[in-house]
Amino acid sequence: MLWTILLIILGIWLIGVIFRIAGKLVHLLLIAAAIVLIYKLVIKRR
Repeated sequence: MLWTILLIILGIWLIGVIFRIAGKLVHLLLIAAAIVLIYKLVIKRR
């Protein structure tokens, strides 16, 4: 489920970059998704 959410956020980010809509909000969502991904990968290795 986490991977699905990350893919959706990445897709929204790509659309935002291509059409230049909701610039800063989309980048903040991408940063949040990256932080969650890194956190999950670190926790999974423990």
